Amino acid sequence: MASVTATAKAEIEDGRPRRRFRFGGSRLGGFILALNLLSLLILFGGALALNEWQRGLIEARQESLSVQAKLLANVLGELGITQGEPYPMLDPGAAGLWLRDNFIPEGQRARLYDQDGLLVSDSFAVTDAIPGEALPPANPAGTALAPSEPSPRETARVKRANAELSAEVERALQGEPQADIRRNENGDRVVSVSLPVRHVQQVLGVLTLEAGDVDETLAAQRRALTPFALVALAVNLLSALVLHLFVARPVMRLSAAADQVRLQRARAISLPDLEDRKDEIGDLARALESMTDTLSTRMDAIERFAADVSHEIKNPLTSIRSALETLPLVKTDEQRARLTNLLQQDVRRLDRLITDISNASRLDAELSRDRPRLIDLNELLGDIVAVYEGGQKPGEAMVRFASTAEAARVLGRDIPLGQVFRNLIDNARSFSPADGEVRVRLERDDSRPDLPLRIRVEDDGPGIPAENLETVFERFYTSRPKGTAFGANSGLGLSIVRQIVDAHGGRVHAENRVDADGQVVGARFEVLLPLAGRRP
Repeated sequence: MASVTATAKAEIEDGRPRRRFRFGGSRLGGFILALNLLSLLILFGGALALNEWQRGLIEARQESLSVQAKLLANVLGELGITQGEPYPMLDPGAAGLWLRDNFIPEGQRARLYDQDGLLVSDSFAVTDAIPGEALPPANPAGTALAPSEPSPRETARVKRANAELSAEVERALQGEPQADIRRNENGDRVVSVSLPVRHVQQVLGVLTLEAGDVDETLAAQRRALTPFALVALAVNLLSALVLHLFVARPVMRLSAAADQVRLQRARAISLPDLEDRKDEIGDLARALESMTDTLSTRMDAIERFAADVSHEIKNPLTSIRSALETLPLVKTDEQRARLTNLLQQDVRRLDRLITDISNASRLDAELSRDRPRLIDLNELLGDIVAVYEGGQKPGEAMVRFASTAEAARVLGRDIPLGQVFRNLIDNARSFSPADGEVRVRLERDDSRPDLPLRIRVEDDGPGIPAENLETVFERFYTSRPKGTAFGANSGLGLSIVRQIVDAHGGRVHAENRVDADGQVVGARFEVLLPLAGRRP
């Protein structure tokens, strides 16, 4: 069975914590984030690349048209279409013939404007090609022809296109070449270049070249973007599949396993293939198994405790019943007094037993409800010992406290910790000889950084049999030497001590004190606790 301690130790190698990338403390969260970011980066990267490609393509197209326009403008001067004598002027007739006789590439349009911005020549007007679209089917015979008039939308589109072209020509007449992307009369986007036509420095007109393949270029761009979008879609689908396989299905399995534990009243859950995972699902599977294992152990302990309680209660009850059955048969006062004394001892024993059982059964609930806080052990032990010193009776062992630890603060619960030391002191006093001494000592041992605080409780009693140094912490252990009071202990005190110390992350053990000759001169109980902020 996995345990929380084993899981924590698995995270440490060579004494140093193993570092792993965890987004917000989650390895699966980082994996999911990486997959989604990858798909977005693919899509954005493709879009940015295509935008740069589109920008570069349009700029290259404009540069190509500018070079072509400069060549054509130079040809106008060489052919004498631009004249300087007696006045600088542009020959419209020669310009029209020149546009008719010179080759204009397909998809391009050349227009020449004079210095007043009036159209002189248009390559579409002098070409042999017939622009336009196919005519619609003929109307049936006898049907009157409806007048063909452009729609308001078409009229507005033509006006807007002419206005944009006129503005471009006006700017070019100022002497600066113009390059722009605009829409023509048909609503198609075109790359346009307008170049001033000069004679020496005098601007005689404007030559405008247009290329109408922008829409085809953008369509090609969209086609080029499609693979990136498909890859991004595939990555998203893959991430969804991975989330289903590695998150949804394991969670469903864990849920089904938990339901099986509930329905079949099983005491443990085990999913070995999930426990081997190094992410949060594996942590969850190990935590669930550890939880069910802990609950199963607790249930077993409760069952054993109930059986032990039943056995321990039956002993004094049997003795009381036997004494009550014998009481009517007693003939002398001395025998009756002895029997009554035995009944009183059994009643006290039963009362002590029920009280300790009640305290032990409530201990888990009290530990879970009480919030830990900082506790000064020097102050806590001093107060406890002061109570014993103030209530000292003749014939009882004295309790002495000494401390060599100045900073001895722990994070815990003062009432349960006080119960630990009271139980240890009571146990030591019960074994100490008359007018003996119980010594409580607080020390700090920095050689053990995990549990540096040591509290020792020593007595001068007969000690503990070597084979029972561990069993004394078991429930209802009541093996006592001769001469001790019968029924004074329930056997739960040291068991409660270990339970509380374990809940505070500490350890407790017992050992015998020996002298120089190796003779046992008493018992020693040692409690080790972590400093506040150093909980193991």
